[in-house]
Amino acid sequence: MMRIRLYGDPVLRQKAKRVEIIDENLNEILEDMIETMYMGDGVGLAAPQVGISLRMFVMDYGDGPIKVINPEIVERSEEKAIEEEGCLSLPEIFEDVERPVWIKVKFQNEKGEWIEREFEDYPARVFQHEYDHLDGILFIDRISPAKRALLKPKLLELIKRSKHRSKV
Repeated sequence: MMRIRLYGDPVLRQKAKRVEIIDENLNEILEDMIETMYMGDGVGLAAPQVGISLRMFVMDYGDGPIKVINPEIVERSEEKAIEEEGCLSLPEIFEDVERPVWIKVKFQNEKGEWIEREFEDYPARVFQHEYDHLDGILFIDRISPAKRALLKPKLLELIKRSKHRSKV
């Protein structure tokens, strides 16, 4: 199992690099990410969350795991919905986040093939949350400054835990 990076780890704020080589080694990393996601009881896990600054993530919103490499969001709905989100890198923090209801995307699978798909409702939310990680954006960046201020004590505690873990 891979170690999930916590809020405060600089890798979570970096813009991830495009994946250039899709091979067996990369697929092993994605398989490890799926295992780590399930162990953490998550529905998605982006590579930066395990310290790998590459544009890829895994997700499973209930239909089995999907490996997403070099994703692009091609279109977003005007209609938005507000739902609660959490994050493996921000344990025990849950907040309502507004996101488009549906998205059209393209990405490469583990064979390097380009896939075009539409996601709606919960699957769209999971995809957008993980996609944000690839640009160094966390779901708490999408809540009001007032709500973020209320979370400050929890966030400071996570920064302390993150620094302690990086020394171990």
